[in-house]
Amino acid sequence: MIIVLMGYMGSGKSTLGKQLAKVLDYDFIDLDDYIIEQEKKSIASIFSDNGEIYFRKIESQYLKDILSIKEDIILALGGGTPCYANNLNLITTSDKVISIYLKLSIPFLCNRLFEEKESRPLISHLKTLEKLQEFVGKHLFERVQFYSMAHHTIEADKKSMKDVLEAVLLKLI
Repeated sequence: MIIVLMGYMGSGKSTLGKQLAKVLDYDFIDLDDYIIEQEKKSIASIFSDNGEIYFRKIESQYLKDILSIKEDIILALGGGTPCYANNLNLITTSDKVISIYLKLSIPFLCNRLFEEKESRPLISHLKTLEKLQEFVGKHLFERVQFYSMAHHTIEADKKSMKDVLEAVLLKLI
C-alpha cells in the first residue's frame, strides 16, 4: 500500500510522514526531496532556472514513477502536486493508494510558514504576515477543491503531531 499525504505547504506532511513510516515500518519519500535528488538541484533552483511549468512537468513524471514502482511507502507530496497534470486522478483512482489531506487553517499555516518562508520559493518574496495570509488564502481557495478529494481528511489545527498521527492511524484501520 502507498499512503499519500497532501495539503498546503507547512501542513506537516513530511514530519508526519516520517513518523507514520516508522510506526508502519514503511519507507518514506518526500516528493520534493526525491525531485532534488533526481535533478541534482534545489526546488528553488529548478523554479528560477527552468520555471514552474518545467517543475510541474517533472513533478508529475516522478510521481508516476514512484506510484508505479514502489510499495509500502508513505509519500509526502508538494503542496501543489495534486493540483496539476492530472496527478490527483493518479492518486485517487489507484487501488494501492490511500490519500490523506492534512487540513489546517490559514492563520495556523501562516504563523508556521512565516518563520521558514525564506526556504520556500513560492513565498520567499512576501515580507509581511499580512501579505503571506493573503497569498495563502488565495492559494487555498484554488487548491482546496483538489485536497478535499483525498480519501480522508484530518483536521490538524492546534493538534500535536502525536494527535495527528493517531488520527491518521485510526483512518487506516
